[in-house]
Amino acid sequence: MAVPSPAYEEQLKAYEGRAATVAGVGKDPVNEPMIRHWCEAMGDTNPAYAGPDAMAPPTMLQVWTMGGLSGHTGRSEAYDELFALLDGAGYTSVVATDCEQEYLRPLRPGDEITFDALIESVSGRKTTKLGTGYFVTTRMDVRAGGELAGTHRFRILKYAPAQRKQRKRTEQPSPKDRTNPKSRRPRPVINRDNAGFWEGVARHQLLIQRCAGCRVLRFPWLPGCNACGCLEWDTVEASGDGTVYSYVVMHHPPFPAFDPPYAVGLVELSEGVRMVSNVVGVPYDKVRIGMPVRLEFQRYDEELELPVFRPGGTGEGGGG
Repeated sequence: MAVPSPAYEEQLKAYEGRAATVAGVGKDPVNEPMIRHWCEAMGDTNPAYAGPDAMAPPTMLQVWTMGGLSGHTGRSEAYDELFALLDGAGYTSVVATDCEQEYLRPLRPGDEITFDALIESVSGRKTTKLGTGYFVTTRMDVRAGGELAGTHRFRILKYAPAQRKQRKRTEQPSPKDRTNPKSRRPRPVINRDNAGFWEGVARHQLLIQRCAGCRVLRFPWLPGCNACGCLEWDTVEASGDGTVYSYVVMHHPPFPAFDPPYAVGLVELSEGVRMVSNVVGVPYDKVRIGMPVRLEFQRYDEELELPVFRPGGTGEGGGG
């Protein structure tokens, strides 16, 4: 794709600060049924979100502004114009990259929600693994009864997909492919919140977080307890015993890092938490809900070792 002219990028930058939504109104007031459904979906049992003095979970901030299929009144043409400008230059694909929220006051049942949104920034041209394009950040100010309750920033990438050599669907990965760094299984994302888990995996330990306040176990790892909100925690080592709570069989077209079809299980550990991993050592069509499994660590290359589960802890063969 040709490098855009400075004039084109000036056109994009001209949209910074323009309104995307003006005087938007939430379609529903903050209400208990939506709070209950959210908490059930998230498995969040914090007592602050129920009862006569209930508040909405802070992360529901954007929920109260969603327009559904019919959209909102007050939407400006600026956002559509910006997208048309990007589409016209070949940046036709879009992916959400991240969001940031700031909470200034709790929202409670009965609060009437209003909001304004603007295009906060358009980045310069960036090249990513997905392709080349522009990051667009929208800021939404959410109000309850006219008082600022929180701010939501949502960032997307509008890009032209990178050209990749496509493998024929009938072509199977070769042993050489499997040792090619470009064909290796994707690396896990390790950050300050989950680094301890991966350090445990390196020692062949499956570590589960335990809240220092209410002693509730949690998995996957989180920076704070979703039961009581405590930020302090320690860990317990899983015994390695579990059962298949649910599973799916992946049939996507093969590429060198994977060899479908294969089974991905939601495994309930004997400690009561659940984790997603491959079920190995058994044909994918023989995996069943309730099947007892046992933890093991499987090496995929010289850098990557992952926790997987084998039926009953016995049996031969590989997988994943």
